[in-house]
Amino acid sequence: MNNNGDAGAATFKRWPIVMALLIGAFVSILNQTLMNVALPHMMSDLQVTETTVQWLVTGFMLVNGVLIPVSAYLMDRFTTRSLFISATTLFAIGTLVCGIGSSFAGVLIGRVIQAAGAGVLMPLMTVVFLTIFPIEKRGQAMGTMGIAMIFAPAVGPTLSGWIIQHHPWNMLFWIVLPFSILSIILGFIFMKNVTEVSRPKLDSLSIVLSTLGFGGVLYGFSEAGSEGWGAAEVVVTLVVGVVALALFLWRQLASRHPMLEFRVFQYNMFSLTTIINVVVTMAMYAAMILLPIYLQTIRGFSPLESGLLLMPGAILMGIMSPITGIIFDRIGARLLAVIGLAITIVTTWEFSQLTDSTTYTHLILMYTARMFGMSMLMMPIQTAGLNQLPARLNAHGKAMSNTLRTIAGAVGTALLVSVMSSQTKSRVTEMVISAGINPKDPANAELMGQITKEATIHGIDYAFVIATGITAVAFVLSFFIKKVKINREGQDNEVEVKPAKA
Repeated sequence: MNNNGDAGAATFKRWPIVMALLIGAFVSILNQTLMNVALPHMMSDLQVTETTVQWLVTGFMLVNGVLIPVSAYLMDRFTTRSLFISATTLFAIGTLVCGIGSSFAGVLIGRVIQAAGAGVLMPLMTVVFLTIFPIEKRGQAMGTMGIAMIFAPAVGPTLSGWIIQHHPWNMLFWIVLPFSILSIILGFIFMKNVTEVSRPKLDSLSIVLSTLGFGGVLYGFSEAGSEGWGAAEVVVTLVVGVVALALFLWRQLASRHPMLEFRVFQYNMFSLTTIINVVVTMAMYAAMILLPIYLQTIRGFSPLESGLLLMPGAILMGIMSPITGIIFDRIGARLLAVIGLAITIVTTWEFSQLTDSTTYTHLILMYTARMFGMSMLMMPIQTAGLNQLPARLNAHGKAMSNTLRTIAGAVGTALLVSVMSSQTKSRVTEMVISAGINPKDPANAELMGQITKEATIHGIDYAFVIATGITAVAFVLSFFIKKVKINREGQDNEVEVKPAKA
């Protein structure tokens, strides 16, 4: 294919690549959304607390966050086809380990292996999309990518709820495994090499510093919920994390060939949109963990009912994704972001008013409206920032954006789960003292159960108040988004799709 090739031929050759990428992304995200509804059940079965079980999610995101910066190096070093096949194979191996796992540690190891594959797959998909589609159709292309990224959350919670209700939780991973194998096969058949290959040098010290930095900060936030913010373990890990991140930043800025290119922040609109997406992601991921805990642990809804409640919102988000992509191509991101964030603020605040009698219908309506607001945010805002970057910085810009969003999701989850846990403990202590009872007396077991239930609802409500405040910050920032002139430096209208190499 070349610049003079006809559009029909170009489209014909793009779509087999797009199909392989979308199925790989679908499998990766389906795996993640299956977990959210299952966590309360796994928490009981594996005999761990909320702050421990959430590591099955935050640990996955942490490894993603560490590997995403490396993805820019990997895309320079290896062909598109070999990288895609390797990533999907690694993900399939992790899925198998989770499927045969019988302990929390075993499942966590499987999740880490899965994350190693997904951490490369997701940024690879975006860079390939930005490469094979004309720059004028980026909004539509990113919207198309969003279909798979949002269709998985549409079916994931309900499928997970049905499986958990009728089968052991290991079945979640056995369901994903055949799709993982299919994505490997499709990679062998359809994937082409569309990115340039060079021989960059791997910066091992940067990988160590980023792992210590992101890992230390995330671990500190996670443990604060159970140990308290003043605990030595929490303080030490947070200090180590911050120092390591500072050294990592210094090394990237001093290097001529950094692992993670911080110079992308010289572009003001990329910087602004990245900050907005980071803030929104913190609030979004936390709700995915808190709601299933409220629905199943507090209200006693079945896993299937919990999953069904989340499905309409995810379906609506999937329908809206290509539509918002087309709208973005015409009017830009600011109006979409302002309206979407206004809806998100109102609905997030509504979730801070949960009680033990909030109706199922009200919960469905609020969650669906919240997802409608979210559908206007992620892809348009991210694409607006990437449009300002020259083509040579596409991979670095995407790696930076994905890294910060992934880490924000992990930190946001850890932070708000910690807030929920600490507020729950504080309220339990307060109510026990007020009632003047002995919590260890078996005669008070029923009363303590009621106190714990009320305190947990208070903790979840308080966490959603924090999430509302976080979303409000993004809302204010969204007014400063501008429709920038597309940076065409190094960008051709068409890309040559090279023959696949073995």
